[in-house]
Amino acid sequence: MNHPAELTLHKLLTDLRDGKTSMSHSSIEQIVSGVRDSLERQFGGGGQQAFRLRMSNIGRPYCQLWYQKNRPDIERSLPTTFILNMMLGDIVEAVFKGLLTEAGVEYTDSEEVRLELEDGTIIKGTTDLSIDGAVDDVKSASPWSYMHKFSDFQTLKKGDSFGYVGQLAGYAKGLDKKAGGWWVVNKANGNFKYVEANELDIDEEITTLQDKVQKLDVNEFERSFEAVPEYYRRKPTGNTVLNSACKFCDYKRDCYKSLITRPSIPSTAKEPPEVDYVHIEEKYND
Repeated sequence: MNHPAELTLHKLLTDLRDGKTSMSHSSIEQIVSGVRDSLERQFGGGGQQAFRLRMSNIGRPYCQLWYQKNRPDIERSLPTTFILNMMLGDIVEAVFKGLLTEAGVEYTDSEEVRLELEDGTIIKGTTDLSIDGAVDDVKSASPWSYMHKFSDFQTLKKGDSFGYVGQLAGYAKGLDKKAGGWWVVNKANGNFKYVEANELDIDEEITTLQDKVQKLDVNEFERSFEAVPEYYRRKPTGNTVLNSACKFCDYKRDCYKSLITRPSIPSTAKEPPEVDYVHIEEKYND
């Protein structure tokens, strides 16, 4: 376990499971209030907003921000279940905070953040919570993300296509607090863990954020990730495939006009995995 509160939470959940205690009315009301606020926010009819820099997107790769600013017309339409998925994440956050309260873990609830960069750009956002003077985020994750994306800080940073590291750094800098980490809850089974941002260099991340703002002012497109060679049994096939950081990008097919998604070419499996190919050697086109 990476955080002292993890043990405290597991003790509470064990006692709740075994009928040794029950959640207080005040903690239940706190959760209900959090869910109500989310219902009003998610189902309030606001719809998708026009592009602006904010804490929730400033950590994303520059190429995504460029597309959001310049080519919103080609963004993949959000699924009809998008709001429901956001609602599930908000419910997880509300329940998790209620459990922290019931377990006696002292924390500072959501705070408004206003970060001013060197060029005068203002980035605003709202934190989830802070414990012992360190800013934390609460994330709900799929089983795959829980196991692979949120395994540790370096793994998260390497494939941080959603900008979680930059977001946390922005919160910490804006509030003049330490960067804590991420409370991650597995949406499939309720498992949770704490991923500590113990190697996060706040000043380095803020410099990166400032660089992206300056690039957006110049407004020239630049890829943040390039295609990578495909290997099979440790040998290159000559093909190139989409960088894993681009896998869920809404703009990948416009960014790479040649992109073809098809079963893995060298795989001998009965059902080969789907692969995003940027370039396929002519010998494989027979």
